[in-house]
Parts: sequence; structure tokens; C-alpha cells
Amino acid sequence: MSIGSEAYFTAVADLGGNFGPFPEERTLVFNTEITNIGGHYDCTSGIFKAPVPGYYYFTFFYHAGKQHQSGLTLMKDHEVIVRAFDNNQKGAEFSDNAGNAAFLQLDRGDNVFVHLPANCHVYASKSTTSFSGFLITIL
Repeated sequence: MSIGSEAYFTAVADLGGNFGPFPEERTLVFNTEITNIGGHYDCTSGIFKAPVPGYYYFTFFYHAGKQHQSGLTLMKDHEVIVRAFDNNQKGAEFSDNAGNAAFLQLDRGDNVFVHLPANCHVYASKSTTSFSGFLITIL
């Protein structure tokens, strides 16, 4: 790898508990960095910006109660890549744990982030909802 091209991160959403639902989709900001080598993940916007053209791997996981529909969507710029949703069986004893992952070919400057879909929620506390990614190889 060339100098400055290292890129790997893990961040968690620590937003005080249940996050959502909202009437419109929005970017989920994973505001607490665990690792951010290269500094390409922005914990204030929730966006990873590719530093170099290459192949990257991304994954997200979430926990949510059954009060509302839950789910997350991995996005590349304005394109839906993969999603995870619950089956919404209501009840105090039920909760959701879900996630998804993808390998992506990115150009320098492409943005990757996680959307919370409209009318969905996740639990954003105690390191239960996370977003990670890393550069596999430069093109």
C-alpha cells in the first residue's frame, strides 16, 4: 500500500438508547470511534469516504426492541447495496439482532454510509449497533 492509503474503521452508535422511528430515512451516525486508521470515517456525519480506488469490505450490525419496525441499509453514494430488517413480532420478550455485509469496488471519493429507513428504529447505546469497513486492495 502507498503511504496514506490505510483505511479501516469500526464505530458504534451511542445516541442514548432507542433511535427512531422517524417519518423519513436518515443517515445513522455511528458517533463513537473504536478504530479509525487513516481517518476516512467521519463520526460527525456517519460517512466513510474512499481515499483510493480499490476493493473494500463493509459490515453493519444492529440490536432493536420490538416496539417498532427495525432495519438498516448500507448505501454507496445514492445506491442501495444491502439491507437488514426484522420480522416485527411484537412482544416484550422479543428483540432483533441483524446485520449484513458487502464487498464494494469504490473510486476515490465515493461515500459509504448506513441509512435508517423511514419508520424504523434501532437501539443506539451500549455498543450494540456498529458499522465497520476496510480497504482490501488498491486498484
